[in-house]
Amino acid sequence: EGIFDPARKRRIPFLPRRIGVATSPTGAALRDIIKVAMHRYPNIEILLAPARVQGRDAEASIVRAIEELNRPQWEVDVIICGRGGGSFEDLMPFNEEAVVRAFYGSRVPIISAVGHQIDHPLCDDAADYAAPTPSAAAEHAVPVKKELDDEIEYLFMRAGNALASLMRQRAIIIE
Repeated sequence: EGIFDPARKRRIPFLPRRIGVATSPTGAALRDIIKVAMHRYPNIEILLAPARVQGRDAEASIVRAIEELNRPQWEVDVIICGRGGGSFEDLMPFNEEAVVRAFYGSRVPIISAVGHQIDHPLCDDAADYAAPTPSAAAEHAVPVKKELDDEIEYLFMRAGNALASLMRQRAIIIE
């Protein structure tokens, strides 16, 4: 079906306005994502779709959260879905077919952020990008505002210098 085909993966937006997060509202993963994202770009909007990420009903809860964040009215630019590490059994919902298909079917680019670097659930292969941790997912999704500001200032200075040079050249031609 092409669910795991690398050629179908979309780019994560360079500067998302709103990030959707599908995870437990009480877990460390959410705190890590918020901390990293807000440190990198304090103006970023984060919308949580709470989900059970382990145990009974986790599979359906994760699917519902992804579907909710895909609703156009939320204007989400990228979704981060996942949880921190855990036992193999704790991470099983992210290997379930319905969850993998929800990742694959997301109209919004989606980042898998499940577990730690050693974990590799199937949703990683269906996602547009697989981050090794929730913090790494936030780092990938959100640029550093200071670096963007510095780049804009540098480009503004170069444009000013180019304009001044062009005006000097034109002045010489007119004389």
